Amino acid sequence: MKKSGQDHFFNVILDSVADGVFTINEKGEITFFNRAAEEITGFTKEEALGNNCFDIFRANICQTNCALKQSVNTGKEIINLPINIINKEGKEIPISISTAVLRDERGKIIGGVETFRDLSAIEELKKELRQQYTFQDIVSKNHTIQEIFQILPDIAESDSTVLIQGPSGSGKELFATAIHHLSLRKDQPFVKVNCGALPDNLLESELFGYVKGAFTDAKKDKPGRFSLANGGTIFLDEIGDMSPALQVKLLRVLQDREYEPLGGTSTTKVDVRVVAATNKDLSALVRSRQFRDDLYYRLNVVKIDLPPLSRRREDIPLLVEHFVEKFNLKKGKNLSGVSDEVMAFLMGYGFPGNIRELENIIEHAFVMCKGEMIELRHLPPELIESSKETILREKEVSKPLQTAEAEVIRKALERNKGNRLRTARELGINRSTLWRKIKRYGIGS
Repeated sequence: MKKSGQDHFFNVILDSVADGVFTINEKGEITFFNRAAEEITGFTKEEALGNNCFDIFRANICQTNCALKQSVNTGKEIINLPINIINKEGKEIPISISTAVLRDERGKIIGGVETFRDLSAIEELKKELRQQYTFQDIVSKNHTIQEIFQILPDIAESDSTVLIQGPSGSGKELFATAIHHLSLRKDQPFVKVNCGALPDNLLESELFGYVKGAFTDAKKDKPGRFSLANGGTIFLDEIGDMSPALQVKLLRVLQDREYEPLGGTSTTKVDVRVVAATNKDLSALVRSRQFRDDLYYRLNVVKIDLPPLSRRREDIPLLVEHFVEKFNLKKGKNLSGVSDEVMAFLMGYGFPGNIRELENIIEHAFVMCKGEMIELRHLPPELIESSKETILREKEVSKPLQTAEAEVIRKALERNKGNRLRTARELGINRSTLWRKIKRYGIGS
């Protein structure tokens, strides 16, 4: 078969495949462009041939980090790299590319070949799944959180006081924000206060404001957070850290919708919805007389209990993808995600800091990662070390049991003067089992 006939034969084959295929010469000019490439990019073969590939694809890595150019320069293949291109109509298309070099009979590099696959349908499906598991800015497929999603609009519209309980970093503020945005007060202020971050006197003035002359530096009246939140929602985070004295004043606001600014003599009326959150068990604090029972019952009109991340592990892949997208936008990167090794590590990690800790881990990895995918080496070193220590501790837990069993066998052997048959009978095990345990624990050796 002549070479022109071979070329035609291969062109027919390449035109029949579903993936886009094109080749370039040493100058970076397109020398072949198959039918699927035409369909995906919107450019015809005639329009593409002779042009530089970046003129046709206009990908987000074309000018700075061209994958095909990297392959031609290094001789190394690139497999399944996700990128976005701009088609002829100006529409952004997600694709996955693979690149390799072309060599002549003597092995000299004479160009490169790239295959690419349209990921639009896959991305649309992923988008639908994300929407299915996303509520406001909260991402979860956990059944407990999904049940909360179902009732959250009703909670929001009720205008009742809400108490959100959950461990630190479990997303309490996100739920409080969602409640406000779904409520009839959504166009009014949403004011946040961390009750555990300020000492008593500062927290009081922060919540209720003060009048001129209330203390030495009070040169003029200052409105408090309740005043700023009037008509809207106030979010009182870490309410369990509030002192008994301030609990009394908060109770008055909830009961009578009024308060007195620090140093003031007249009451101020306020129309505000209260959403409180705590990482403590308020009912336990009530029983130990550290939290007022009357305030607890005023706060506990509608209660939302958030589980820790360790009890919603099915959310970890969703959250990882969510944070990767977030930091790609924030840091101007285009990381494709995390490796299988990283995902396996995260799925097995305990997450004492919950979702906030996972977000911090991904952000750290973004800083350290210079490639396209987050690898295990990009995670915080102390995280890897602490996990190793946990594994060692878990192994140590079983040692006391083994030591105790070995001691029981040793003493039984002594009582039976080394007779293994009588020892096995005393221990209620067969002789072969006793022999294996003696060997395992090195008894008598």
